[in-house]
Amino acid sequence: MTTQAKTTTKAAMVTRILSREKGATVLEMSKATGWQPHSCRAFLTGMRKKFTLVKEQRGDGKLAYRLQPTVAEVAE
Repeated sequence: MTTQAKTTTKAAMVTRILSREKGATVLEMSKATGWQPHSCRAFLTGMRKKFTLVKEQRGDGKLAYRLQPTVAEVAE
């Protein structure tokens, strides 16, 4: 019997990096998943339908996106 390693989906990887305090740029998402930038932006469109997505300008001038935590997550 063989043991298979648990695989992480690309969507889960992007969701995890968007959950960071500093969020992620399209380039960071692209590097993490191997997706083209237009695919990352399309994924963000889908995320906007399910979550509150915050877009903010970083100090270096790059545009970053992050998931805004829900009230239940903040209370923990």
